[in-house]
Amino acid sequence: MTPIAAIEFNSAFFFKFLKFGLVGFSGLIVDFGITYLCKEKLKIHKYISNSLGFIVATGSNYTLNRYWTFDNHNPASIIQFGKFFVISLVGLAISNMIIYLLNDKLKWNFYVAKACAIVLVSLWNFFANYLYTFTG
Repeated sequence: MTPIAAIEFNSAFFFKFLKFGLVGFSGLIVDFGITYLCKEKLKIHKYISNSLGFIVATGSNYTLNRYWTFDNHNPASIIQFGKFFVISLVGLAISNMIIYLLNDKLKWNFYVAKACAIVLVSLWNFFANYLYTFTG
C-alpha cells in the first residue's frame, strides 16, 4: 500500500486502527460516565467534569492501547506514558475548545458537543500516538 509520512496503509495498520477504535469506545463509556456523574450528580462545573472524565479515560486507554492495540512492551513506560499524556492533554484542549464553541457559542446540547469533540480528538490521538508514542 501507499506510505504517507511514517504511515504505511496496510492490513496491520487498519487492524490497529480498529483496535484503537474499540479501546476508544471503552474510553468513551468511561469518559461519559465520569463526566455525567460529576456534572449531573455531583454538580461539578462542566469543564472540570469533562476534564476528569477525559483524564480517567486516558489512563485506561493508555493501558489497553499499550498492551493490546500496539502490543508494546517498552520498558520505559513512564516516558511512554508521558508522551501519551501530553498528546492527551492537547486532545483535552481541543475537546474543551470544541465544546466551548458548540455548546456555549452555538447552544448545542452539551453531550452532542462532547460527542463531536470525541470524534475529532480520537483521530488526533490515534495518529499522534501511532507516529510518536508507540513507535519502534
